[in-house]
Amino acid sequence: MPEQQPNNPLHGITLKAILEHLVEVYGWEELGDRIRINSFNHDPSIKSSLTFLRKTPWAREKVERLYIKSLKK
Repeated sequence: MPEQQPNNPLHGITLKAILEHLVEVYGWEELGDRIRINSFNHDPSIKSSLTFLRKTPWAREKVERLYIKSLKK
């Protein structure tokens, strides 16, 4: 049986759901200003961004931190 992580706000949330939430809250332009990633600034899409984030741990960490911060608003 998997461990429960009640204090982890990322537990059970997919990267796609995180990204969709951030796009809804900030929009692509502001998201690209907050996190300098080409897939956010040049012809942005969920698919291209997910591909990049899955291969790039530092970028994924920034996205996850921004997601947690957005939940506290």
